[in-house]
Amino acid sequence: MLTIYSEDHRLQHGKVELTGGHFIPVVEKPERAETILARIKAVGLGEIRAPERFGTDPIARVHAPHFIRFLETAWDEWKSQHGEIDALPTNWAVRNMRQVVPSSIEGKLGYYASDCGTPITKGTWRAALSSVDVALTGAKLVAADGRPVFSLCRPPGHHASTDVYCGYCFFNNAAVAAQWFRDNGAARVAVLDIDYHHGNGTQEIFYGRDDVLFVSLHADPNVEYPYYLGYAEERGEGAGEGFNLNLPMPFGTTWDRYREALDAALARIRDYGANAVVLSFGADTFQEDPISQFKLNSDDFTRMGEILGRGLGVPTLTVMEGGYAVDALGVNVSNLLQALEGAAG
Repeated sequence: MLTIYSEDHRLQHGKVELTGGHFIPVVEKPERAETILARIKAVGLGEIRAPERFGTDPIARVHAPHFIRFLETAWDEWKSQHGEIDALPTNWAVRNMRQVVPSSIEGKLGYYASDCGTPITKGTWRAALSSVDVALTGAKLVAADGRPVFSLCRPPGHHASTDVYCGYCFFNNAAVAAQWFRDNGAARVAVLDIDYHHGNGTQEIFYGRDDVLFVSLHADPNVEYPYYLGYAEERGEGAGEGFNLNLPMPFGTTWDRYREALDAALARIRDYGANAVVLSFGADTFQEDPISQFKLNSDDFTRMGEILGRGLGVPTLTVMEGGYAVDALGVNVSNLLQALEGAAG
């Protein structure tokens, strides 16, 4: 399987995030992508290729122009006032406030961010752009010959919505890729999100549409991030009603329970008749992941890949999302990718 990878991911290296009332070292770190890449090389998965450059036009197909401009200028605005420390919000545009974008960088951070765990740094803009390029290069190659491709995206993307960044995500790589498939001939696209956390950004972007089906397997948002989206009753709206499927699961979920949800997801995708699939793959369903309460083991990722390879049946782009147990991350990712490719034939 071809892997798309950019060393620009290293430019995103925040120092701290706020969680549980404490500032801790950022969990989403460069070692994540590097350990995956090392394992891909070790098992001989296939060629590793640098991405093409696509610019911001494809990003603007799913993200608001004012949001793109904010991410481009945020670091320089922050640095001019606070120096070279991570930019994190301390105020938020909550429900009873006006939804306006202040001129103050502190106000902008609070308008565009929804958590205090996604630092903007000197290299964020370049890394986020390159992560989208990695996804789009993969999409272009999948569209060209139908063979599966792995886009090793970092930073991840599925929490980023039309004009909000959060959950370590700035641009929604999977959503941009799905829109690219639509713009280049795929009548129907499915996004299957198998990260531990609900892909709230992807859901928001496509919630009113019937040309992109969104299906997500994730921890119950009543007790887990992102808390405010991801419930089973969220089925889409307007033209998109019936084209959003959330399959939340409880803490402690093991393979047998997960397999049931995966079977339901694949049945819905087959019924939809997608021409292309974007697989938002987070390996944070692993039992030793530091921010997960699921109990999948490394062999379960092989099982998952086999089922996906047999069950999807259409050109598939795998986009990397979460996964933070760095020591096991490369094994878990390669297990899924090797099995998916083998089962897909």
